[in-house]
Amino acid sequence: MKVYFNNSCKICRAEINLYKKENIKEIDWIDITNNSLAQKETSRNDKELLRRLHVIEDFKVIEGAEAFLYVWKKIPKYKFLYSFFKLPIVFTLFKFGYEIVAYFLYLKNKKQLKN
Repeated sequence: MKVYFNNSCKICRAEINLYKKENIKEIDWIDITNNSLAQKETSRNDKELLRRLHVIEDFKVIEGAEAFLYVWKKIPKYKFLYSFFKLPIVFTLFKFGYEIVAYFLYLKNKKQLKN
């Protein structure tokens, strides 16, 4: 599984670094910062990649809150998050909350985009 994240965002980097410490061999962490290969692999432009977390699993691109479910499912220490946040009502609230936070992080970090 490939996880595409924004390493130049302090908040994003801090969270992903927690997951990286678990040394899960099946996860390939890819920084999207100025990464044209990430754009090609995901078929997403730099703005779309900056806006949300993306995962490629079984040749399928997953983004946003759902992408976090894929990450948490792979990491034993965080599997409880997967189990909780996948519940339909909880997932709906999580997805809504994620979109709000992701939007503000996007606004904060969009200066890194090449115009």
